[in-house]
Amino acid sequence: MPDQIVVSEFLAAQRPRRADAARNFDALLMTAREAFAEHGAEASLEDIARRAGVGIGTLYRNFPTRRHLFEAVYANEVDDLGRVAAEVAGEPPWQALNAWLRRFVDYAMTKRAIREALEGEQSDVFLACRHSLYDAGTPLLHRAQQAGEVRTDMSIDDLLRMVSGITSIAFPDESQRDRVLGIALDGIRIRH
Repeated sequence: MPDQIVVSEFLAAQRPRRADAARNFDALLMTAREAFAEHGAEASLEDIARRAGVGIGTLYRNFPTRRHLFEAVYANEVDDLGRVAAEVAGEPPWQALNAWLRRFVDYAMTKRAIREALEGEQSDVFLACRHSLYDAGTPLLHRAQQAGEVRTDMSIDDLLRMVSGITSIAFPDESQRDRVLGIALDGIRIRH
């Protein structure tokens, strides 16, 4: 794959054309995302297929290896973040950035499981995902900075590393994670 791979094009090329096959593909992606977030990279492929309502053969037809499934789930998450960025772009700057970052938390949980499985490996898909992620978040951050809502001494890389760091910590429940995230986001906000 070339370095200039576009995440949405990668997904479109992977997704089957037939409607029933496309539904199975989408169900497998959604179920795999949930399974990786719950059980980490070692989530059972047989369980993913069963929970998606398909046979293991259907899973392997769509994703010949575990790595193919990891890449597709990862790319799908990044593609969703791009869509969310476009959807919230018209909201007031702070609300747009905050909404996008809260969706980023879900992505970060899935990313952690996949990163554990592919420790130290890079692929064109993962590199393209990183570029796509930064391309989606940077305009939201810049808009919030220009509106005087957010500190100007940070980059999108700083912000995403901060949020990723928070999501890498084990919390007893989601409410505590959300509270800690809220505290951190309040720290980047400029109060008028």
